Amino acid sequence: MTRALFISLFSCLAAINQASLINRCDLAKVLHQEDLDGFEGYSVSDWLCLAFVESHFNISKVNEYADGSSDYGIFQINSHYWCNDYQSHSENTCHVACKELLSPNLLSTIKCAKKIVSKAGGMKNWAAWSIHCAGRPLSYWVTGCHMG
Repeated sequence: MTRALFISLFSCLAAINQASLINRCDLAKVLHQEDLDGFEGYSVSDWLCLAFVESHFNISKVNEYADGSSDYGIFQINSHYWCNDYQSHSENTCHVACKELLSPNLLSTIKCAKKIVSKAGGMKNWAAWSIHCAGRPLSYWVTGCHMG
């Protein structure tokens, strides 16, 4: 009986681990601590909206495309331009392995995201942000979050 319970619990934990979700307010705190509030003119609310529309706050999300590239992590950063997946051609502008963008500590992801936003177009480099977040009131994304 104990063994069956342990196996059942382990199976549940393994399934949960496959989707590494971060709480909205926990993400807001990390983004604030890493000086993304106001970075290149974008607020923590912009970043939260981006994370939601790209990955639904899933740090471990990977999306594969027909051209051989993939999007990685909470901000769905593409391997063709920004990171090296060691499988397809990459400009690797962020000088990072794509798998590092799946890390729960988010530091590599944030460093790369800052580089992307610093390029021409800013957050418009993410089509999903342009469609779902740009020009909209976004303050509700930080409602109830204590970042200080």
